[in-house]
Amino acid sequence: MNSIIELKNVTFEYKNGDEDRVVRALDRVDLAIEEGSFTGIIGVNGSGKSTLAKNMNGLMLPTEGEVFVKGMNTRDPETIWQIRQSVGMVFQNPDNQMVSAIVEDDVAFGPENLGVDPEEIRRRVDQSLTDVGMYDYRKKAPHMLSGGQKQRIAIAGVVAMLPDVIVFDEPTAMLDPKGRREVLEIIRKLNEESGKTVVLITHFMDEVARADRVIVMDDGKVALDGKPREIFLEVEKLKELGLDVPFATELADRLRKEGVDIPEDVIFMEELASEIEKRVKNQCQSESNI
Repeated sequence: MNSIIELKNVTFEYKNGDEDRVVRALDRVDLAIEEGSFTGIIGVNGSGKSTLAKNMNGLMLPTEGEVFVKGMNTRDPETIWQIRQSVGMVFQNPDNQMVSAIVEDDVAFGPENLGVDPEEIRRRVDQSLTDVGMYDYRKKAPHMLSGGQKQRIAIAGVVAMLPDVIVFDEPTAMLDPKGRREVLEIIRKLNEESGKTVVLITHFMDEVARADRVIVMDDGKVALDGKPREIFLEVEKLKELGLDVPFATELADRLRKEGVDIPEDVIFMEELASEIEKRVKNQCQSESNI
């Protein structure tokens, strides 16, 4: 697979206004995001994950090092708009991305600013609203929608611009469990069915369990990088970093400490339920043979 985003020795610093001191939010980060992949980035508040997201499409420029999107340097003013068309951003608060009083007008805003033909805009708006399950709401006012519905509209607005990559910066942080499930399902579909490269920034461990890769940020650095099953084996390390693990992983770890033989790489509840069921059946069979 080809790398669609590359960060080379990226450092990002800013001045803390209150104390007038320099804060290093990213510290010599080297990363490559593969085309078509689903990458989850986790870390506690202040670990650098949101700063990392904003460096991926040129909303922020590194203090040192370089960021490349499809081979284009984010420092190059001649390609910055092409970069931002290639890498769409969905933020935590959908209200910050709403610009119109009608849903379909809001989704059309991005393509209109790109100079897309009106007929093509109509097609893109209808398709992106269908993709996120919000076509029937196209004539509604965004402020009348739930938080989860607003976030789906925000996603549709980004999808309508046809980016190659979508970076989601804590998109479910303000949502209830139902809204979280809906948005995560859309994110998975965009990756699996539409082939979008997805980067999901979150502090919810369960949200990245089905990613191809998980990157753990700590104090502006990459602390861990690997497949979800590899990362969530590091239960003690994650706790040292102030992070939890998926509930299934935590429960499996507790069961192992109580002497129950559960594989260490369990990260989904359905896997844990299956393992427990096997052991109950084996126990019942053993007892019936006595």
